[in-house]
Amino acid sequence: MTEGVNYAVRRDGFLISSDPALLDLDVVHGFLSTCYWSPGIPRATIERALAHSLSFGLYETSGATPGQIGFARVITDRATFAYLCDVFVLDAARGRGLGTWLIESVLAHPDLHGLRRFCLLTRDAHTLYARFGFKPMPDPSRYMEVWNPNASIPRD
Repeated sequence: MTEGVNYAVRRDGFLISSDPALLDLDVVHGFLSTCYWSPGIPRATIERALAHSLSFGLYETSGATPGQIGFARVITDRATFAYLCDVFVLDAARGRGLGTWLIESVLAHPDLHGLRRFCLLTRDAHTLYARFGFKPMPDPSRYMEVWNPNASIPRD
């Protein structure tokens, strides 16, 4: 297991890294607080989520404005289960295959191999995730949830 070891891949002036020290919380919170799945999410909630997840930053390392341009987060026990969430590439960086590369790189992380279940929820990226083997649940009646969209208030 590589827990605690930072995973990194590079390509054509871009970096994907699981090093939490590289994450730009302003970029992550800025996107997540305005996207359809977590509008208004408090910064403190994002901080707590990152502290307990395997997170991947996508960074432009060359060019006029280097910095974080994408993100993905995996909630996992690193043995049997993983949930992929909060995946994004900033609008200005889209159209270059970076989202596909981000998902490839997340799935290539050694701690995410051999899991019994790897799931995600998406409203509009089914085609992207299907390329990596994700498919609709064969029996959605087995899936249950407690849904409380207002539960992101930070605890002390």
